[in-house]
Amino acid sequence: MTPVTIFFIVIILLALILVKSALVIIPQSETKIIERLGKYYATLKPGINLIIPFIDRPKSIIAYEHGRYRTTNSIDLREQVYDFDKQNVITKDNVLTQINALLYFQIVDPFKAVYEINNLPNAIEKLTQTTLRNIIGELELDQTLTSRDTINSKLRTVLDDATNKWGIKVNRVELQDIQPPQTVLQAMEKQMQAERNKRATILTSEGQKQAAILQSEGQKTARINQAEADKQTEILRAEGEAQARIRKAEAEAIAIDRITQAVGKSTNPANYLLAQKYIQMLDTVASGDKTKTVYLPYEATNLLGSIGGIKELFNAPDQNEEKGKK
Repeated sequence: MTPVTIFFIVIILLALILVKSALVIIPQSETKIIERLGKYYATLKPGINLIIPFIDRPKSIIAYEHGRYRTTNSIDLREQVYDFDKQNVITKDNVLTQINALLYFQIVDPFKAVYEINNLPNAIEKLTQTTLRNIIGELELDQTLTSRDTINSKLRTVLDDATNKWGIKVNRVELQDIQPPQTVLQAMEKQMQAERNKRATILTSEGQKQAAILQSEGQKTARINQAEADKQTEILRAEGEAQARIRKAEAEAIAIDRITQAVGKSTNPANYLLAQKYIQMLDTVASGDKTKTVYLPYEATNLLGSIGGIKELFNAPDQNEEKGKK
């Protein structure tokens, strides 16, 4: 190989190196900060970009990736997630608690992210830790466990305002884990169990109370209905007895009237009725199976007088006929 051939090969290689150095291909959602002779020159856009080799150089920054820091000259414009290690914070009631937070942020101004802060990931981490400690220090443990949304909102607002001059937009902050000490967890578990037992006792007593009230109301209603039914029954029975007595009295009145018509007004019909009652009574007394002796009452003379009255009753028409013949 001749020296001329070697010279041309070297020239071609240098030309390729220069072209490769001059052409910078930027992927989508990424950018680079170019400095010309140590001074900011341009922010490259996605696609093919031309720079002057050995004069224009990309600015190196520190990035956080896979749990470690690394140096790179490419700036990722996509939303990034920082998973911080557990941090020890103290609540308002002096309880030491470990909290693990997730931070979602995005670089919106690469110039500020490069020139306004030296180590951007470390600055965001330290700012998140201090802000989280300040917020948790104003809350008690119970409020910390039940106010995650409030804590997330406050933390995001503070971080977004603080990182605005760094060209950072904090989109969301999430508390991934809140872990109180084991002794506090045991005490909380006992407290929750006691609270559940209390609520169970209260609900049981309330249920028994309602059941007793409903049962007493049912008994009251049943007694009222029974009393009302007995009242209506007695009223109907009394009305029936009254109607029966009225009908019986009317029947007796009709019978007495007919007897009076039959025997005449000169004869008292009461003697006839009284004699009839005595005869029925004697028939009842004598109709027993074991009755061998029949005792006539002391007032038997009245019975005989009544029977005599009946006899006079039947003899009265004959005497009237004889008087008519005379």
